[in-house]
Amino acid sequence: MNHQHDRALGALYGLAMGDALGMPTQIMSPRAITARFGTVTDFEPGPPDNPVSAGMPAGSVTDDTDQALIVGRLLIESGGRVDPLRLADELLEWERAMKAKGSFDLLGPSTKAALEAVSRGVPPQEAGRSGSTNGAAMRITPVGVAFPATPLEPFVDRVAAACQVTHDTGIGIASAAAVAAAVSRGIDGGDLEDAFAAAVTAAKAGAERGHWVAGADIAARIGWAVDLVRGLPEDQALDRLCDLVGTSVASQESVPAAFAVLALAEGAPWRACLLAANLGGDCDTIGAIAGAVAGAISGASGLPAEALATLRSVNGLDLEPLATALLALRADAAR
Repeated sequence: MNHQHDRALGALYGLAMGDALGMPTQIMSPRAITARFGTVTDFEPGPPDNPVSAGMPAGSVTDDTDQALIVGRLLIESGGRVDPLRLADELLEWERAMKAKGSFDLLGPSTKAALEAVSRGVPPQEAGRSGSTNGAAMRITPVGVAFPATPLEPFVDRVAAACQVTHDTGIGIASAAAVAAAVSRGIDGGDLEDAFAAAVTAAKAGAERGHWVAGADIAARIGWAVDLVRGLPEDQALDRLCDLVGTSVASQESVPAAFAVLALAEGAPWRACLLAANLGGDCDTIGAIAGAVAGAISGASGLPAEALATLRSVNGLDLEPLATALLALRADAAR
């Protein structure tokens, strides 16, 4: 396995790892997590009283991984483009399948509203005009694997196209661009500081795209959140993240929180994902983003072998073909 393939696998499995570690604690408060688990130190099953993850086996992935795999498949099938209407159809079909299984792990608020609009005949150019939560950012990792982050404008064009139908706002695109660029920089061999710089640069460019909605600047919030936790003891840093940054589905909270977790863990994938799992709130998405970026930097060889084995066996995941196909798109784009 070459280094770039290892890093592509690291991004995809890192996303799944963070997602699965955060699965049992999602929507819980830090106090509730402490009362039930003490500190989360490994994969746990969904607690029976968690309305989203009840009954899910330890190591199960959620919508973050499922929807990222949909984006990855669409990129491959279309030669590097995400068709907005096809993405809408795929997401609606995914939700129908989840409902049929009795799952309440369904579409997020921006995605649900946009897809309902598409179902009513609203064109994709208008359906996502208010989408500002973190759904696009949580599923954008395959774009970061498939394309180099430089030159910047064509890269952000690709991110914006993947966001259009559900999150066609400056906040939605900036958030997704930050995650995709950080992953892409890792694929190219960048370190954690390189990934932070790429994220901020791409978020600034992404903020100029799509429809304007009121909200804090994503690039500024990422830089602030990272600086907020540097040099602090872990417990104090996590308290600051919960109290000041926030862990909700709002992009201005969860996306900066993911980058802050990366800074606190110094880029160590397993550690970053565990920290995210103990935050509560939308911690499966925070963990998925942090895990994708950390995995892109470390490679799959930097992820715990036992964790990879669990993700593969519990979820039937085999991400090697996806990584190979996405890297073929990357090679084509570089020609």
